[in-house]
Amino acid sequence: ALVRWRHPERGLVPPAEFVPVAEESGLIVHVSNWVLEAACKQIRQWMDAGLPAMHIAVNLSARDFSSSLPARVQELLERHGIGAEWLELEITEGMLMHHTATVIAMMDEITALGVSLSLDDFGTGYSSLSYLKRFPIDTLKIDRSFVISIPGDADDCAIAGAIVGMSKQLKHNVIAEGVETTDQLMFLKSLGCDEIQGYLFSPPVPAEKFAEMVREGKRLVAD
Repeated sequence: ALVRWRHPERGLVPPAEFVPVAEESGLIVHVSNWVLEAACKQIRQWMDAGLPAMHIAVNLSARDFSSSLPARVQELLERHGIGAEWLELEITEGMLMHHTATVIAMMDEITALGVSLSLDDFGTGYSSLSYLKRFPIDTLKIDRSFVISIPGDADDCAIAGAIVGMSKQLKHNVIAEGVETTDQLMFLKSLGCDEIQGYLFSPPVPAEKFAEMVREGKRLVAD
């Protein structure tokens, strides 16, 4: 779920401009609540429209991790009548640096609901392999900065390969972000990467357009 701000005068404001301001001001909690609500509502609408059930991943801010988060997630799932398996929460490495015991307890409560957790932008910040052992993570996401130069850059190829290999050993799903070329796709597939996201398949689209793509059976051939 990618949030965009359609400003009446400035037009489409990218998240890189307004999310840092929302983080600094504390308004990011209201934004996250709205996105979580919208995601759960959208899942329900697609199911009611007869589309196959599809899970949506929602990014969380460090400010979102409060003691009320698990109960809020449970309430949303129950109110919209959707299974927990259709919602995924994405967290970043920086969120794992502080109040470790408290964060682990909240994450355990969330996964106990059946909601999966993914670690976004792995390798770009305060990477520690201990995170992968201590936190109940289901998925690792390879940051776009490591994908953009593969398969031409040997160092980025080695990093991507190490992340995929480690994920497989730990039985984590692994997703590559920012895939834009067939060469990138085929290299990641050769590593054993499970999923990709990026412009090679499609730029971000509104929910109505996404539903249309599903009805048309739009697929990315990976052979």
